[in-house]
Amino acid sequence: MTITIAMVAGEASGDMLAAHLMRAIRAHLPDARFYGIGGPKMMAEGFDARWPSELLAVNGYSEAIGRFHSLAGIRRKLLQDIRKTRPAAFIGVDAPDFNLWLEGKVKSSGIPAIHFVSPSIWAWRGKRIKSIAKAVTHMLCLFPFEMPIYERAGIPATYVGHPLADELPLEPNRIAARERLELPPEATVVALLPGSRQSEVSSLADCFISTAEVLTRRRPGTIFLVPLATRETREIFTEVLSRRDSSEELPLRPLFGHAVDAMTAADAVLVASGTACLEAALLKRPMVICYRMGKWQFRLVKRMAYLPWVGLPNILLNELVVPELLQDDATPEALADALDRWLKDGDACAALADRFTALHQELRRGTAEKAASVILPYLADAIATDAASAAPPAGESGEGHA
Repeated sequence: MTITIAMVAGEASGDMLAAHLMRAIRAHLPDARFYGIGGPKMMAEGFDARWPSELLAVNGYSEAIGRFHSLAGIRRKLLQDIRKTRPAAFIGVDAPDFNLWLEGKVKSSGIPAIHFVSPSIWAWRGKRIKSIAKAVTHMLCLFPFEMPIYERAGIPATYVGHPLADELPLEPNRIAARERLELPPEATVVALLPGSRQSEVSSLADCFISTAEVLTRRRPGTIFLVPLATRETREIFTEVLSRRDSSEELPLRPLFGHAVDAMTAADAVLVASGTACLEAALLKRPMVICYRMGKWQFRLVKRMAYLPWVGLPNILLNELVVPELLQDDATPEALADALDRWLKDGDACAALADRFTALHQELRRGTAEKAASVILPYLADAIATDAASAAPPAGESGEGHA
């Protein structure tokens, strides 16, 4: 039985979420076909990517405005395809600025529109709940505190947990991770994660490299691991690294991928705000969260924000449990100070790991399968229609006549 589902996933995190969901749906509908906008993990699951998810990775208002016309054109073309092919459902994975408009059009065409990953209306732009109500048939929430927002608005929603909590072990094996990365077991190791977007790496690479230089002077022999998600981000980081003025050797190892191993092996993590913060928390790692953007963008976002934190670990635990150094506060010296405090305080690291373990257990809900169980009933009409068209006409059987 062939059921077609249209999907749009933005960025590396959305690609991962969508790939897990595709696998879970195919456990029930082995012949299900998926098309739209997706990344390499989705394509590995057989996704027909008409456009790559990297196109949706924009950082801040100025970049979004600059690419508006090209993205709007892609969105219109995809909507035409959806209206023509009439998939059983549309699933928008994250990327709300792109997906919500599309979901509204799809829903008005009589196709169920499921949104996977609630927009951060609990952090800013809370008035979007009105447009979400018009656009979305069902919201799949990754975090438990999001559910009351949708219940108050009368929007069908389900808490499905976070797939990273299912994927990552409750007790990470640091020794094994160091062996895989060929690291000395007793070395001090710091993981540097400057983001998955090219714009993020461009903004943070120099600051992260300078932080490593400061920390190396304080702690000679420290090894720095820099996992980078794509060839483009690796090239950006390597180019910035090549411009160093210092003649001192910097024990810094760029990695192609291997972010989980790098964070598991590390004694502390310096990470750009985003999904990687949650990943570091689930790996029970002490971290320092950093972010930079254009000055006017930062002022606007800060004015519109509802919460005092940007990092998911702090938001989920409703407390500043890991330091956040943003914008002008994110200097190499300040970042090195914050990392050094974790490296000095084993008791604080152990207490933080206990809190992160409890958080991990709360978020572990079998996300992909739970999300699939919500989506399958919306596919029922298409399944029934497909089954009816495959059945022989009344009065005939599938067997030959005597």
